[in-house]
Amino acid sequence: MHILLVEDDPLIASGIAAGLAAQGMTVDPVGTAAHAEAMLGTIAFDVMILDLGLPDEDGLLLLRRLRAREVTIPVLVLTARDAVSDRVAGLQAGADDYLVKPFDLRELSARLHAMLRRASGRSSNLIRHGVLVYDPDAALAWVNDTPVELSRRERALLSTLLLNKGRVLTAGQLKDSIYGMSDELESNALNVHIHHLRRKLGNDIVETVRGLGYRLGAAAPVDPPLSGSRQ
Repeated sequence: MHILLVEDDPLIASGIAAGLAAQGMTVDPVGTAAHAEAMLGTIAFDVMILDLGLPDEDGLLLLRRLRAREVTIPVLVLTARDAVSDRVAGLQAGADDYLVKPFDLRELSARLHAMLRRASGRSSNLIRHGVLVYDPDAALAWVNDTPVELSRRERALLSTLLLNKGRVLTAGQLKDSIYGMSDELESNALNVHIHHLRRKLGNDIVETVRGLGYRLGAAAPVDPPLSGSRQ
């Protein structure tokens, strides 16, 4: 999950970014509404965490402007404004969720996963693709009911492919999904992650579309059926 974090307090922003990164997420923090708007115009983020007390304008104004332009990115408002009227205003402005500071990082993570699950139309945390089962909340994967250990980047890449089933994604889009703006990126990094996914999950998990990019490969048939432990 690639997250745009709009928070002007450096200590809070660094704490959130470190905590979510430890759970396998990629976080790009910015401190102003203007910077957030510029970032949204260049990178396809999965979700946005939005503080309301920004130095250049109120976060609700940014949110209303984005929704007026039909920017559909799921938004979680994270703020110290705890009155019912503030919560109502945030949701009416277009927020998908509203969390009051101080907060528990585990709850923030759970809410982010729930937002992404709703946005992708899933009713369950588990994503199934033939013999592959992936739980983005727990960052766990199974093939034929056998656990498979994936690195943080491999999980981010797999999640992006699974959530964009049927779509061809460019190399740039895949890099955006697994790397933050401040990450140092070697020229062959994406190819290395794709190679590792194919080695661990099967050669067909990532299909190369010549001249265009990559997409999720065809699902291997489930035979025998998955056991009841993850039904």
